[in-house]
Amino acid sequence: MFRVVFVMDIFNRRVVLAKGGIREKYLPVSDSSIICSNSDPLDIVEFLRPREVYIADLNALQGKGPRETNAEVIRELSLRTATMLDFGVTSMEDVDKTLSIAGAAVIGTETGTLSVIKNAAFQNPGQVSVSIDIKHGKVLKEDPEIPGAPFEIVNILNNFPLKDLIFLDLDRVGTASGFDPEFLRKLVERSRHSVLLAGGVRNMEDLFILNRLGIKGVLVATAVHSGKISPEVLGSGLKSDNKQ
Repeated sequence: MFRVVFVMDIFNRRVVLAKGGIREKYLPVSDSSIICSNSDPLDIVEFLRPREVYIADLNALQGKGPRETNAEVIRELSLRTATMLDFGVTSMEDVDKTLSIAGAAVIGTETGTLSVIKNAAFQNPGQVSVSIDIKHGKVLKEDPEIPGAPFEIVNILNNFPLKDLIFLDLDRVGTASGFDPEFLRKLVERSRHSVLLAGGVRNMEDLFILNRLGIKGVLVATAVHSGKISPEVLGSGLKSDNKQ
């Protein structure tokens, strides 16, 4: 089944809507959503009933306020639906903390090191996803051991027992600007793991195109809140290649 993972960026216990990866400009999701009347994470999950969610803890990622700011609400969300959490992991301690809050840990190249990714994967096989964070076509990273070319980091990650890979194009997040099919096809061919796409997804048609390219799922928010992707697929996934 093609996975449709609902994204919630949480800041100060409220859901905000991403726009081009410029986090300081994220606004409460209820300001623009046509399907959600408030920005409370628990209310949104109760209403939409997604099969799985991806949560970016923006307080932790940006170092704004205590790292525990959103922990309790995320823990409650993980009891209601399958949850993968990007907690701004920089250490194994962060990995352990993430897995104590949610069912799966996301380590982004933006914050994590290759050493932490490797250790986390082998100590928690099948519970760690890696987000290959891309900005202006290059891997966003601090660790010099992580290559700047997307295909090179995929080759390295092929050796680790990861849950899946997330290809996160920060330039396209919240923009509904589409994606590069040929690049994604090559990415899928290189990867031994399932690849999920985040950023640029426009509508239901895109889901079918990505499915045919071999992408195993998408992370979406803007296209759902704008009504371009049916909320129904959040619970059921994309079951066939026939247009709905």
